Amino acid sequence: MLRQRRATAAGLAVTAAALAAAGAGGAVGAAGTGSSADTGAGASPDAAATARSGRDPARGEVDLVSAPVRIADAATVRLLRRGDRVDVIAAPPLSPGSLSSPEREPEARVVARGARVSEIPRAAEDGTDGGALVVLSVPRTTAAQLAGASTTSRLAVTVC
Repeated sequence: MLRQRRATAAGLAVTAAALAAAGAGGAVGAAGTGSSADTGAGASPDAAATARSGRDPARGEVDLVSAPVRIADAATVRLLRRGDRVDVIAAPPLSPGSLSSPEREPEARVVARGARVSEIPRAAEDGTDGGALVVLSVPRTTAAQLAGASTTSRLAVTVC
């Protein structure tokens, strides 16, 4: 019984240290390898996941994924830098008659708010105006929404 309590206490101490390191902005490092010895036998599954990922769902933190997005205006993408925060806006493609009809303006919607620019790949020098690619760091659900919007709409960004 005493041995089991010590093992549980040791596991909780390792988990607390991992949480403290993650909360201080540091990486979890070797303590976050994900083995049962690292998280302790008495640690909860949520604490084990937190120790591995460095994110705490209880504090509103979510895992981020990289989402490549093609922005319609390549010149806008050239204004962006790594680390910038952007809102991504989707607008349906313009039809030939939509500009002459004042009562029927295309509706735009915000697909992602405050997405961080993680990378701006080099543009191909093919001379086409197919927009430009930017990689955003967003939650997984937002990445899915961006992928869906990019198939049916033209995407634009605004810098936050």
